[in-house]
Amino acid sequence: MGASTKVVRAEEVQNHNKKDDIWIVVEGIIYDITRFAPEHPGGADIIYAYAGRDATKAYNEIHDSSLIKTTLKPEEIIGDLDPTTSFPEETTSSGASLAPKSGEKPPLETLLNLNDFEEAAQHSISKKNWAFISGASNDNITRDANKNLYQKIWFKPRILRNVARVSTKGTMMGLNVELPVWVSPTGIGKAGGPEGEIAVSKGCAEAGIIQMISTNASFPLLDILNAAPSYPFFFQLYINKDRSKTEELLKVVNSKPQIKAIFVTVDLPVVSKREADERVKNETFMASGLSGTHSSEDHKGSGLARSVGSFIDPSFCWDDLEWVRRHTKLPIVLKGIQSAADARIAMHMGCQGIVVSNHGGRALDGAPAAIVVLLELHRECPEVFDHMEVFIDGGVRRGSDILKAICLGASGVGLGRPFLYALNYGKAGVDRLINILKDEVVTAMQLAGLKSLEEADPGMLNTAELDILVSRGSSHPYARKHSGRRRQFHL
Repeated sequence: MGASTKVVRAEEVQNHNKKDDIWIVVEGIIYDITRFAPEHPGGADIIYAYAGRDATKAYNEIHDSSLIKTTLKPEEIIGDLDPTTSFPEETTSSGASLAPKSGEKPPLETLLNLNDFEEAAQHSISKKNWAFISGASNDNITRDANKNLYQKIWFKPRILRNVARVSTKGTMMGLNVELPVWVSPTGIGKAGGPEGEIAVSKGCAEAGIIQMISTNASFPLLDILNAAPSYPFFFQLYINKDRSKTEELLKVVNSKPQIKAIFVTVDLPVVSKREADERVKNETFMASGLSGTHSSEDHKGSGLARSVGSFIDPSFCWDDLEWVRRHTKLPIVLKGIQSAADARIAMHMGCQGIVVSNHGGRALDGAPAAIVVLLELHRECPEVFDHMEVFIDGGVRRGSDILKAICLGASGVGLGRPFLYALNYGKAGVDRLINILKDEVVTAMQLAGLKSLEEADPGMLNTAELDILVSRGSSHPYARKHSGRRRQFHL
């Protein structure tokens, strides 16, 4: 604490708990966030819930400690909290003390597959974070189909091949990688563990795979890039309702040579109804210090995803791709293609790539599983594979799933939730998860008779169980929309 730093007692901070006068404390430093609250990407209610209080615990679950200092103006940093004073014990709206996190997690070395990471997270991270990460839209139909339909694809192994040595190397957007896998941009990485995207950055660089940084990352962009100096990244872009903010963000992204491509999310014009997330109250936001406010929830529930995604522009459309192109020279990839018709449009619009994705089942529930759409591209518009890189994510839990997707023409395969679950163990968890995946890919290749991923081919798969689900054309095979005036029927 410097000699000139202002020291403020907790009682004084508590007086600044109105919408036009909001102070909060984060890690012992007092901030005036009155101006910033309405601009907060996660919504103002979350900030109002901590007006006049210590927000350290809630803040650190989502953000890096440096973010608030770089976001606010110097004059909005009030000073230090007097360490001899304290705030009343935080309680929920019912008066109960805030609940601790769940039980102990098993030793990392006992986790043998990605499902083990998920089970460990379910029992050891907070209920709210579990709901945010694991949940999806409505009845989770698409989320579950993403995973389950990979199990409907059968290999056609070839035998007596020399597979003593196999290579998992590949390329994505012109980048050489040790394994054509990328970390999907889940956002709020600290929901999985305090090291968040920093641990993912370091782990990916060491393993030779690619991290895609989310617009909603927990850490500042520069911190994530600096965690793996000179290593390449992809950047995921949500379009802000305030287009000028997206333009400013693109200026920053363009100035970072480590970022090699921009993946524009197009499957989420609005945040879907995610009932698990809405149902579980975020206990750290329950008791409000703002006069007249006792929770950050509204009549829809307590959705963290809905709050964080409230800035997304639902008016963004095909015509706006030219606007994006004017503000960057980086390759543009559309993330969230769910039909052959849109894949074809993306190709004609000059996109460098597409991601077959339904946001991990977090977009429209009932949308087709990603692997089914990948098959649809082969049936309806195979030419897209000749002109764009085609990526896929959603439901991948095994190295054999990765191999199946690559056999079907995917340039790279993304995984999101598993990496958040791995963050429950920090960077060590990320390292172990990547090693498990690579080992499973190698083993699947050897058992299938492949020496390199370049040999992967659709002919190695039997997709008969899925073929019935693959759409033909953009119209229904027999149902038609009625149009025109109805006339009375006469015998």
